[in-house]
Amino acid sequence: MTVSTFSSEKERFAHAGAVAEALTVGIAFAFLWVMPIIVGDYWLEIGFRVLIYLCLAEAWNLMAGAAGLVSLGTATFVGLGAYVAFGLLNHSEIPLPAALAICAAAGMALAALVSTALFRLRGLYFTVGTLALAEMLRLAMVNISFFGGASGVFLQSDPPALPILFRYALSAALIASAVIWVCTRTRLSVILRAVRDDEDAAAQMGVRPFRVKLAAFALASALAAIAGGIQGVKLGAIEPYGMFGLQWSIDVLSMVIIGGVGFRLGPLVGALFVIALGEALADYPEAHVAITGVILILVIRFAPRGIVGLAADLWSKTRAAEAAR
Repeated sequence: MTVSTFSSEKERFAHAGAVAEALTVGIAFAFLWVMPIIVGDYWLEIGFRVLIYLCLAEAWNLMAGAAGLVSLGTATFVGLGAYVAFGLLNHSEIPLPAALAICAAAGMALAALVSTALFRLRGLYFTVGTLALAEMLRLAMVNISFFGGASGVFLQSDPPALPILFRYALSAALIASAVIWVCTRTRLSVILRAVRDDEDAAAQMGVRPFRVKLAAFALASALAAIAGGIQGVKLGAIEPYGMFGLQWSIDVLSMVIIGGVGFRLGPLVGALFVIALGEALADYPEAHVAITGVILILVIRFAPRGIVGLAADLWSKTRAAEAAR
């Protein structure tokens, strides 16, 4: 087999895999779209949480798994999206989809504004910088009465029904998956990996690391702001301690690490696992936190590639053993 024939075969398999993935996502989306007709409110609540966290986890995986930007600032953009959505819905007659689009633009604008300072930091220092940003915004919202102070803000109109909000969350998760699909199936994936693996070497090869990191940071921030806007509208009332709380950042980080950083299915598997564990231990909140921490430590120690990575390794070993026979 010649090199050109091998390359064409590889491209054909890659194209077939992309088509199969698109069909799978389309079928899943169609099923979930009619899910409110089939199931009750309890499962819709669970599904809504999974979809919101999936959107956030996909965004975090884009930053950390693809671009190497390990962030603890997810709460920054969740809270920003919620407050922007409430400001627009309370003081204008703008429809919710347009408000969410503006939330995404606000998330990208804030990411661009703080990127110059944050990108001067690398590794652990960048992580601490994103955490400080979230805390700074939370304190600002608490102490500025224009934003409602510590009491927060109430939505003046009734929020949409749960089935409608579920479909908004589903649409947000689909947008997040589409963004990740583009970033992993195009030339962007090579550029992102180059910056993630060695930023200085990538710069010497002609890549502009600042622009690449800014693109990943801005896209992830936009997705987090959309999820925050939808979550805030569902609650009907928001306050700084909840919307800018560290728990958002910790939950998302745990989901992606448990599922598998850098894997396409990592955020979905991690979100399903963590939320299912939370439901099983709903009556024991202290035990839930402790057990989640133990699982996270075990995954980092014995399966650093997460559940999806572990499954992929086992599958490869099984195939290799069968081929050896």
